[in-house]
Amino acid sequence: MGNRGMEDLIPLVNKLQDAFSGIGQSCNLDLPQIAVVGGQSAGKSSVLENFVGRDFLPRGSGIVTRRPLVLQLISANAEWAEFLHCKGKKFTDFDEVRQEIEAETDRITGANKGISPVPINLRVYSPHVLNLTLIDLPGITKVPVGDQPVDIEQQIRDMIMQFICRESCLILAVTPANSDLANSDALKLAKDVDPQGQRTIGVITKLDLMDEGTDAREVLENKLLPLRRGYIGVVNRSQKDIDGKKDIKMAMAAERKFFLTHPAYRHMAEKMGTPCLQKVLNQQLTNHIRDTLPAFRSKLQTQLLSLDKEAEEYRGYRPDDPGRKTKQLLQMVQQFSVDFEKRIEGSGDQVDTVELSGGAKINRIFHERFPFELVKMECDDKEMRREISYAIKNIHGIRTGLFTPDMAFEAIVKKQIVKIKEPCIKCVDMVIQELINTVRQCTNKLDCFPRLREETERIVTSHIRDRESRAKDQVLLLIDVQLSYINTNHEDFIGFVIRKGWLTINNISIIKGGAKEYWFVLTAESLSWFKDDEEKEKKYMLPLDNLKVRDVEKGFMSSKHAFAIFNTEQRNVYKDNRFLELACDTQDEVDSWRASLLRAGVYPERSSNSEGGGSSSSSQDNFSMDPQLERKVETIRNLVDSYMAIVNKCIRDLMPKTIMHLMISNVKDFINAELLAQLYSAGDQGALMDESQEQVQRRDEVLRTHQSLKEALAIIGDISTTTISTPMPPPVNDWRSGGGNRSPPTSPTGSRRMSSGQRPSPGGGRGAPPPPNRPGPLGPFNNSADSPQVPSRPNRAPPSIPR
Repeated sequence: MGNRGMEDLIPLVNKLQDAFSGIGQSCNLDLPQIAVVGGQSAGKSSVLENFVGRDFLPRGSGIVTRRPLVLQLISANAEWAEFLHCKGKKFTDFDEVRQEIEAETDRITGANKGISPVPINLRVYSPHVLNLTLIDLPGITKVPVGDQPVDIEQQIRDMIMQFICRESCLILAVTPANSDLANSDALKLAKDVDPQGQRTIGVITKLDLMDEGTDAREVLENKLLPLRRGYIGVVNRSQKDIDGKKDIKMAMAAERKFFLTHPAYRHMAEKMGTPCLQKVLNQQLTNHIRDTLPAFRSKLQTQLLSLDKEAEEYRGYRPDDPGRKTKQLLQMVQQFSVDFEKRIEGSGDQVDTVELSGGAKINRIFHERFPFELVKMECDDKEMRREISYAIKNIHGIRTGLFTPDMAFEAIVKKQIVKIKEPCIKCVDMVIQELINTVRQCTNKLDCFPRLREETERIVTSHIRDRESRAKDQVLLLIDVQLSYINTNHEDFIGFVIRKGWLTINNISIIKGGAKEYWFVLTAESLSWFKDDEEKEKKYMLPLDNLKVRDVEKGFMSSKHAFAIFNTEQRNVYKDNRFLELACDTQDEVDSWRASLLRAGVYPERSSNSEGGGSSSSSQDNFSMDPQLERKVETIRNLVDSYMAIVNKCIRDLMPKTIMHLMISNVKDFINAELLAQLYSAGDQGALMDESQEQVQRRDEVLRTHQSLKEALAIIGDISTTTISTPMPPPVNDWRSGGGNRSPPTSPTGSRRMSSGQRPSPGGGRGAPPPPNRPGPLGPFNNSADSPQVPSRPNRAPPSIPR
């Protein structure tokens, strides 16, 4: 036969289908199949029963096939059937097969005409069949009945499309001869997914039920609506024959006699009938497997490689080995420890590019989230000034203080430090949550041992919670340490010194209008200047009470930028000078000094106009109209900012170190040193290492699939160079222009039937041809996209288009 080796591949393809259906998407190989498509009552079930030679499919009116039936026919010496969902059970009575199909259909869809895309897998062994894999699909319906949804037609269409859209699926388009071929639902669907007709085989049923005087000769000769693979006619049993229990063998003999004796078909009788269809489908399927062999082999090899490592691990599995569970426990704990450390410390291998690891998230908490929480706790400026004002007044009591009280500064600072406790505790909580999430992610690899995973999570999480209380106690201790001593001698604390730097005094000199440079020191109470930056020789100290700042225009001949300090009570500032004009090299330096003076309570001149009116609200906020109090408030405000910056810097540095030492490093050490001992003391190690049912199934499926893949590749390797493939039929011409010159006559009832006997009348009417450029209801299955249309022959009437 030439394709014997390829025929041997079909049973293996069936075996792979069973193995893959239990594994799921991880083995989603596009296996060659034949899908049977047609409308309701088109005769699909009868065709399949004729293949098997047995009555085994449900019968009745309306939609009978409500789930896809994957039918695998396997040539064997004995005859029996088995279902994938009833493994191990052999059915020798085919009436029981029908009952099982009906029961399995009702189990998923219900008993009132519901449908489902979940397939039923049936395998039939028989000496009377050729190796084939067919899928019986629900018939296309238009009107919902029973519990069917209103969109039943679209649902069935979508279900059919799931199968016939695959490039490896051959389409058996079944159409009854007593209906209009141009309106065939099966051919329409086939054309949508296979416009070149490379995968479609036409089957014409019910040839014996055509009106007297009509036939389907032109269709079967592939002249009317030609298909690249052509049509095959069959004659099935009538409902009367089925009800009368007519034997299929007798029906096959009657079919053979029908084609041999019918005047329209006897010249092609050897190419018609169920046996011929069976052989053609077997040949087409084997050839189709040959055509898809390179891609099929590649997919098998890819799947085999992906399963090699796992299958090798399972192959060494010895359930009776007494040390197996102990060894697995050690391996699992060690793997968990390594995974946890990699997720926390980071690793160059197997870097996750989808989401942040636990360590990266904790780092983000330390250096982004925690500083942000500290900033959120900062007090509103207006509220802090109010608090400072209250503190100063309460400290002075009934007395009038001459100096800014240190106690007010300390009280405000301590209140701000206490507020830091909340973000610190929140930081610990966030780190704990990430640690627990990391533990759960690492235990995902322990899914095959549910008890081990549960105990591991419980033990490690309990330890984390134990360390939580210690970490929080230590964090609160850090805050208490900060509260115990306010270190105003810290090198970063501005204290009462706000700014130091060189300034030029323009308006005091031996020569009038001259200038001289001095070293200035600005504190919260005064502005002093020295001969040089060694600060040994003080020239003068100017108290800041009642001082203001104003702008000075740059002199015509001067290269420096200047500003002036003056007394609001019109007193002399220095000796007989009403103001002190100071100059810098750049305007930026001027702005910086003005900002420093502002922090010391020396305001710009423009604020003096608003003190009587516009600043009344600010004065009311501070409950004082006293400029001296305002300056004290501003001084303490600046000192609090400076000291809190020191505290925040210290806490931001100590928090990650404390958490790392007391929690993260401790948890890593616990997992490395104590987890295994804790697991041993938790209970029976045998029960701890009991596998889940899913793991057992997974191991069996992997080993079975791995072996099937190896067998498949071995057979493909043997047949790829020895089998013979029948070439694809050439493309057919456009059925409107090159396919025949006759049209079916009108039947006695007025409807057009498939016929080869009459030409249409030239005068129009119901038999008139369509306009030359009008597209037909069903396009050709050819390579029309690659080759031009063949023009209609002159002086001959084109065939009419059946409706």
